[in-house]
Amino acid sequence: MIANCEITLASPTDAINIAALSRDTVEHGLHWSWTAHRVRRSLRDATTNVIVARHGSTLLGFAIMKYGEEEAHLLLLAVHAAWRRQGVGAALLAWLEGTTHAAGIGLIRLETRARNTSARAFYGVHGFTETGRQKGYYQGAEDAIRMAKSLRFRA
Repeated sequence: MIANCEITLASPTDAINIAALSRDTVEHGLHWSWTAHRVRRSLRDATTNVIVARHGSTLLGFAIMKYGEEEAHLLLLAVHAAWRRQGVGAALLAWLEGTTHAAGIGLIRLETRARNTSARAFYGVHGFTETGRQKGYYQGAEDAIRMAKSLRFRA
């Protein structure tokens, strides 16, 4: 992990920066759906955590995860290009895994673009396995790879 990287719950004032990072890194080439309004809705949802990673006042990345009784769904995770491969994504993921473990949730699911080999490799390194492919998942234009990680036997 990078020095002085702090993971906290996001605030409503973070919504614009989270939405812009989503648009530029996750949703590039697609219709922008994770607008600031949608991020704020997630912030108000009691079953969803929106977290940010900061170095001082600089937003390095964020993640959004929705929790069910038995499973959690990682909706988004993004890190600014300049801060990738420095442990920011791993720190965000570890924070979220800690919350699922504390809540007694045994499984995290996610989707990533089929052609996003970097994301697939990142999640693979962190214990996620590919569970299937969903044709046209991304606005009918791109397939998704579904991935999951079991937390049931974690000590």
